[in-house]
Amino acid sequence: MRDVILTCAITGNITRPEQTPYLPITPQQIADSALEAAEVGASVVHIHVRHTDDGRPSMETAHYAEVVERIRARNTRLVINLTTGPGGRYIPDPDDPKVAAPGTSLLPPMQRIGHILDLKPAICTLDLNTMNSGDQVVMNTRRNTRIMARETLAAGCKPEIEIFNPGDMVLANELLASEAFSGPPLFSFVLGVKYGWPATLESIQLGRSMLPPGAIWSAFGVGPSEFPMVALSSLLGGHARVGLEDNIYLERGVLAKSNAELCVKARRIIEDLGFRLASPESARERLELPAAA
Repeated sequence: MRDVILTCAITGNITRPEQTPYLPITPQQIADSALEAAEVGASVVHIHVRHTDDGRPSMETAHYAEVVERIRARNTRLVINLTTGPGGRYIPDPDDPKVAAPGTSLLPPMQRIGHILDLKPAICTLDLNTMNSGDQVVMNTRRNTRIMARETLAAGCKPEIEIFNPGDMVLANELLASEAFSGPPLFSFVLGVKYGWPATLESIQLGRSMLPPGAIWSAFGVGPSEFPMVALSSLLGGHARVGLEDNIYLERGVLAKSNAELCVKARRIIEDLGFRLASPESARERLELPAAA
């Protein structure tokens, strides 16, 4: 019986408060939601933070620090994964596309990982995608991703390499050849994002075929593909992720009232397929992370 590591993505930076009243916003709400997810089987929690007044995405280290402190005060076993995704969006001016329009969030790489260097979580994400996102462009250049990888590795943090397209895998394999990664590399295939990989069996098979030997991977879907990808990823040898960052519905037309509800459904799928959920200790051992303090 194989262990499947279940990650819960608590709030993200795309889901809007007006879409669901159950979205965690404040550091206390985010931490409480992460702890509830852990109680029903998540061994890893993926954390974004928000401004408390209006729910806008935040990059404030103080917000991350409060979430991390609140989680660690009640559960030191849980594996914390902090995002480095914010700070990579470009909006071209409609009249002069070489000029950044309001809303552009591009930042130098060291500013995107300041909270990682300060807080030193076990895992942080490393997005390699450069792609359309509506009328915006997500930009993660080869130079900047190398800087972010090198500095987070030096801080003792394991990058979770997020893959949105096959070209990202080519860049990832270049990165692995040039930087001093320790232990098995960790990948996540992000499926169902418009203009990225479709949420299909074929996408997972292609991504898996491009992985380096010994890699650990998961494939997760956004929106209605969330739970089908839990099943497919588990069956194909990967791990799983759910959460209000990726999907706000428990089933068609029924809002999930918590991240824990999404985790309970994912757990049922995983166990019905004959697998078991990894404990935080098992996840740390599999990912070659330091033991909990």
